[in-house]
Amino acid sequence: MTESSAPRVLWEPDEDRIESSNIVAFARWAAQDKGVKAFGESGSTAAADFDYDALWRWSVTDVDGFWASIWEFYGVSSKTPYERVLADRSMPGAQWFPGATLNYAEHVFEGRAADEVAIRHATELRALDSWTWGDLRERTAAIAAGLRELGVGEGDRVAAYLPNLPETAAAFYAVASLGAIWSSCSPDFGVRSVIDRFAQIEPKVLLAVDGYRYGGKDFDRRPVVEELRAALPTVEHTVLLDYLAPGATLEGSLPWAELTERGAGAELTFTPVPFDHPLWVLYSSGTTGLPKAIVQGHGGILLEQLKNLNLHLDAQAHDRVFWFTTTGWMMWNFLVSVLLTKASIVLYDGSPASPDLGALWDLAAEAGVTVFGTSAGYLSSCMKEGVHPRQGRDLSALKAIGSTGSPLSPEAFSWVYEEFGDDLWLFSTSGGTDICSCLVGGTPTLPVYEGEIQSRGLGMAVASWDPDGNELIGEVGELVVTEPAPSMPLFLWGDTDGERLKDSYFAVYPGIWRHGDWIEITERGTAIIYGRSDSTINRGGVRMGTSEIYRAVLALDEVVDALVVDVPQQDGSSRIELFTVLREGADLEGDLPKEIARRIRTDCSPRHVPDRVRVIRSVPRTLSGKVLEVPVKRILMGESPEKVASRDSLANPEALDFFSDLAADD
Repeated sequence: MTESSAPRVLWEPDEDRIESSNIVAFARWAAQDKGVKAFGESGSTAAADFDYDALWRWSVTDVDGFWASIWEFYGVSSKTPYERVLADRSMPGAQWFPGATLNYAEHVFEGRAADEVAIRHATELRALDSWTWGDLRERTAAIAAGLRELGVGEGDRVAAYLPNLPETAAAFYAVASLGAIWSSCSPDFGVRSVIDRFAQIEPKVLLAVDGYRYGGKDFDRRPVVEELRAALPTVEHTVLLDYLAPGATLEGSLPWAELTERGAGAELTFTPVPFDHPLWVLYSSGTTGLPKAIVQGHGGILLEQLKNLNLHLDAQAHDRVFWFTTTGWMMWNFLVSVLLTKASIVLYDGSPASPDLGALWDLAAEAGVTVFGTSAGYLSSCMKEGVHPRQGRDLSALKAIGSTGSPLSPEAFSWVYEEFGDDLWLFSTSGGTDICSCLVGGTPTLPVYEGEIQSRGLGMAVASWDPDGNELIGEVGELVVTEPAPSMPLFLWGDTDGERLKDSYFAVYPGIWRHGDWIEITERGTAIIYGRSDSTINRGGVRMGTSEIYRAVLALDEVVDALVVDVPQQDGSSRIELFTVLREGADLEGDLPKEIARRIRTDCSPRHVPDRVRVIRSVPRTLSGKVLEVPVKRILMGESPEKVASRDSLANPEALDFFSDLAADD
């Protein structure tokens, strides 16, 4: 793509916005103290001369210098000094800041005024309310002391089956303060999906909720909690939060109120741990086997989020940052990390479409949200349904909208600016659970081009590569990262020899991170994401492996075999297509489609119920028996069957004909 064919510029920051940005303040400091050439050759440090591309190139060529600068500029506190920045540059296996001992949670609470608001929160059950920093500290301290009394200490795993509530955030900070390891799943996850995740890490304590409300309906989860306890033999204590029905109990569990009463009045203390001590375990599904249990560390997440939330999100003292998420998505971890900055956060638990699609915009108006984070799917739905966010609402505080979870279509970019005018910064991002951050995303000093992500992230050596490892500009290739970054996984839980980690990210290009996305880096330095290059099903940012969906579907006697793909649509959304091979005499005319949907909703999640179910004669497989998910997806996206799969390598090449015919008909 040439400059003359560049898409429309929808927004450009004015001089005041550039001048007041965190990233310009950091760049000035780096130029004056470190000699970084981030303002051109003139020696000026005027905001108008700021050169983001120069700053980015320094950040990925002088990796040690850049991350040491983040440490210094944001005043990271360590009980012991680090010996060097990067002791081993290998991928996988990079060793960051050896010798340092710190605690992520300590940096959250450092220097906070007790009477200032930290969290605003609302749910379908609770009206908008707030916690001050004094409230948050007191409740975090009580939970930490209560957990300590239950025997939780450094390295123990605490699993949370909780909604997006301030109590959940406090519990996370409490677990981190102890040096224990946090892991969470949303209560709308089915039993099997939760067990597949939590059983891997062998938790000592289970924090659970009695139920939740979604879309105006109440869901009692106590029977699910009973099943989880039975399937998790390492759990010594279950703590039940009575959220849906105040006063609700569960035999054999400890009431949440009793846990906090045990720690009432305790002082909040922080256990110093090594830089690479595990902070949390996140889950990202592959196409086979159990979900990957991704372990990220105190120091790596601390540095990455200090960089990303300050410099790219541009979170400042007056900001109220909201992101629609559940506790089962890494965006929840991202959101609670915003409290590392001077901004406050806004939490919401419930349906984004209840009572209608205006629900989140109503919350934004009521809570005075300044940064509104959501999914590309939500923005696209508002566009299609004719929602007008500013109609009847005061959204004057809103200065930025963030989008993630899937690529945001050019039409949705335009819709945002048609609705909000040119005084609002729209930033689309892409990264993922694997790093709990953005690889490409927003930068407040750069223009917004229609349909494009503004920049590659600082410290993220992102490139587009062809199959031979050649860098591409203006062409679609594999998203790779050529230098280590601190929040890359320390390891995958249970992956004792490291082979699954290598297979997941480093098998295609040894020593180079392959992310699994199709990406184009333009001549302007912007990025366009074209979706996953693997076959994981991604809905609203929550990835679900196809193996999990197969497990649910194939449990039905009528279903003999199945294939599922998530096919991108022109409007930026996607369609989950499930193809089934049915037992003789079975068909889709009766209740079977409803039963398939019910099983997936119960065992996996409501987000991953297929948009369409079809019957096929056989599932196309390789000679070794591997299902051809990616080739089928590419055929349905319009690619030639001859280009996506070699028929000679298939056990049943005729099975591809159905999909070729289907693509031609569509």
